[in-house]
Amino acid sequence: MSGPHKLLSLEPSIEEHLQLSEFKEKFDVTDFVSAVSEKLITQSKADNGPFDPKPFIRTFEAAVDKLIAVRKDVQAKTEQMEKSVRVAEREYSKKMTDLNRGFENVGFSFTGMESRLNQVSSTAVRIGEQLETVHLERQRAQAAYDIIDFYNQLSRGDTARLDTMRKEGRAGRRQVAIILRRLNTVAKEVDLPSADKTRENIEKYCEKFEKEMLNLFDRCYRKGDPKMMHHCAQTLLEFNGGASCVQVYVNQHDFFINNVRDLKTRDDNILWDLLPNPDASPPKSELGLTELFAEIRATVETEAQIVKAVFPNPSVVMQVFLQRVFAQSIQQHMEQLLHRGTAISDLAYLRVLQLVHIQASTLVEDLKTYELPHVSPRTPYEATEFRRSLSGSTGTMAPGTSAAVSTMLETAMEELFVPYTEGQRYLERESKSLGTLYSSLLTNFTKFHERTQRGKSSMFDRMVNQLSAAAATTSTSGGSTTSAQAAAALMRFGGINTGNQDRAGEEPLREGDGLLSVDVAEQMLKWHAEAIGRCVELSLANDVAKNTFALLRVLAEAIGSAYVGAALDTAQMRLEGVDAKIEPALQPLTILKLVDLICHLWQQYVNTALFPLASSSVTIRREMVVFNNQTVSRLEGGANQLLQRITDVIVQWLSVQLTKQKRNDFNPRDDDLSFARVNTDPCILCCEFLEKIRDAAKQSLSGKNLEVFLTEIGIAFHSALLEHLRKFPVSATGGLMLAKDLKSYQDTISTFGAPALHERFEFIRQLGNVFLVRPEILKSYITENYLGRIDASLLKPYLALRSDWGQFGKMFNDAQGIPEDGSGVEGRGLKDRFGRLSIMMKDLEGLKLGEGIARGIPTISTNFGGGFSIPTRPFGN
Repeated sequence: MSGPHKLLSLEPSIEEHLQLSEFKEKFDVTDFVSAVSEKLITQSKADNGPFDPKPFIRTFEAAVDKLIAVRKDVQAKTEQMEKSVRVAEREYSKKMTDLNRGFENVGFSFTGMESRLNQVSSTAVRIGEQLETVHLERQRAQAAYDIIDFYNQLSRGDTARLDTMRKEGRAGRRQVAIILRRLNTVAKEVDLPSADKTRENIEKYCEKFEKEMLNLFDRCYRKGDPKMMHHCAQTLLEFNGGASCVQVYVNQHDFFINNVRDLKTRDDNILWDLLPNPDASPPKSELGLTELFAEIRATVETEAQIVKAVFPNPSVVMQVFLQRVFAQSIQQHMEQLLHRGTAISDLAYLRVLQLVHIQASTLVEDLKTYELPHVSPRTPYEATEFRRSLSGSTGTMAPGTSAAVSTMLETAMEELFVPYTEGQRYLERESKSLGTLYSSLLTNFTKFHERTQRGKSSMFDRMVNQLSAAAATTSTSGGSTTSAQAAAALMRFGGINTGNQDRAGEEPLREGDGLLSVDVAEQMLKWHAEAIGRCVELSLANDVAKNTFALLRVLAEAIGSAYVGAALDTAQMRLEGVDAKIEPALQPLTILKLVDLICHLWQQYVNTALFPLASSSVTIRREMVVFNNQTVSRLEGGANQLLQRITDVIVQWLSVQLTKQKRNDFNPRDDDLSFARVNTDPCILCCEFLEKIRDAAKQSLSGKNLEVFLTEIGIAFHSALLEHLRKFPVSATGGLMLAKDLKSYQDTISTFGAPALHERFEFIRQLGNVFLVRPEILKSYITENYLGRIDASLLKPYLALRSDWGQFGKMFNDAQGIPEDGSGVEGRGLKDRFGRLSIMMKDLEGLKLGEGIARGIPTISTNFGGGFSIPTRPFGN
């Protein structure tokens, strides 16, 4: 079958799929084959006979031939288009080359033209500069000619020409002002026979002109004509700097006239009632001051707009106006408030001073927003003339900088408070106020302790002497120091006098007046914190650290010496005079608890509030840390002495209870009566008292302080028991009673929770068991456990108290190698060395007492020097 026949036999639907347009979009081979063979497949399925591939073969052969023909057409078109593109590219490249060559030529032309223009411009600039120089010289020459001409006219008394110019309007008056200023300058330099008369004529005319301009300014001010006011101000500025114009404007301002007319301040009764109360919060505002400052803000806001529109130098005018506001209105009101505060108290005065300072600082910050631009001449010639116009003006009218008003406000603020804060004025007043407050708060407290200690030489007397000496101390400049003022106030208001005489009609003092209180300490710290806040507010930045240190000394004098120190001294004095026959009170332990709490509160306050304020000065900060540590160390030393004295009184009382032991308590005649008692009376009394000590100590002490105190009590009682056991014979029945007593002692001491006491009282319990052990096993018993560490010769005084010692004592001594009378050389050496078994126990501390016991008896000092510690010691770096 030929090709044309194949092409003619294709179905129209198949022909559509073989067109070139079918291959331009997205083409899928599977879809193409499916579309071509779709009708053939349908026909094949409809034929019931076997599958006939021939229709498929003929169709696909015809389709392939058709596709080959289409491909040849596409190739022919592609070749033709490629030829066309190559021709177009050659033409495009040729055109681009021609265009580039043309652009290069144009660029060269413009470069040449630019060079020629630069040359012309340079020449034009030089010509312009020369013309400007010539113009200025011409102006100066013309001005010189005019000055000489006017000078000659005035020398003859002829003012017609000046009068004519003055009547020509604004420009004429401005020109007259410039000419008169120059004539004034020339008149001062000319030295001719008629110069004095000419100078007099010029000054008269200048005075006449100035008065005329000021009168014109005043009339325009009253009429409210800002344009003419601006003209007058500008003219006077060019005439003599404009100072007189500014003064007229400020002096006639309604704000100052009204304030002069009404100087009486409004009464703020609530404020004045709260000011002297140290427990009330410092006031933040005062009615009269608030109204004054509100009026100032409103006036300045309005005035800034007027000044900016009227005066050519608004910044300078605003400075003069604000200076007058501070020097007159604010200062007068401030003096009234401070005078009234002084009449009430030092605290009221200081609070008023702080209130005014805070309000004035806020006012200054608000007024800084009204910074006005300074005058700026428009041309170099005008700049020269402007500088000349200001050369003869006062320093007040000098041209301002961009922050002239802000600088002036800060200066005015500083000058406002200098009379009250310069030197030591503020610090002395603050220290005096604190001393007065503390003294009034501690009046009954100080009187109570003074009366309690009257007639006895104690630490309190030494403190009074120190206060008296400090009150009489003066500085090298002749003024009282801060510490001297605080000491004098404490003595005056605390009722302390060198004669220690009672005042007639004094109220009786209660026991509660002499007790320490955390609330009182908090109150003192609160007052001090308020003073520190004022110190930071009112002191210069460089003086904050120094003033903070000074106020810390006042606080230490009050809370450290006059309060806590006095309580410690009184408690110690009372313990020194306690009757040994009366059970001692444990109330002094409560004082130690309060001392610990107050010092903890104090140190937290110092570390948090005071030390950071001294960070700007390393030297002062170091001195503050050293001073604070010394103060705390003194209080710790007082607490140690009190705790030691408490310990001595307790041990003394326990020893008195042990002396109540009857001779036959451990060698009873009636065994039934002996067994009817659980413990002997001294044991019951000692255990009850030890339990009281434990409970009181745990309520008042904590941590290491509690452990050291109870350990000291236990060690002293242990030594007393060892000595006590040497005095009483013990029978077999009495040994049981002794064992019960020792067991009670051990159980009571174990509740102390002090590890160092466990082995000591276990040893003394084992020592008591030697009276229960049968004679035949006594030898082995004393060589075991804790007793095995003790020399047998030291145990003999206790063994000899056994009721059956006479029966086996000689045999025991021979077995142990101990002389019967205990007077051998070795025995005497041991006795001389140790004296008592308790002393040997101390020498054996740290040794392993018995098998399996690795920890020795810890060494405990017999006094509390450095024992009691306040846990909140200040940091030292």
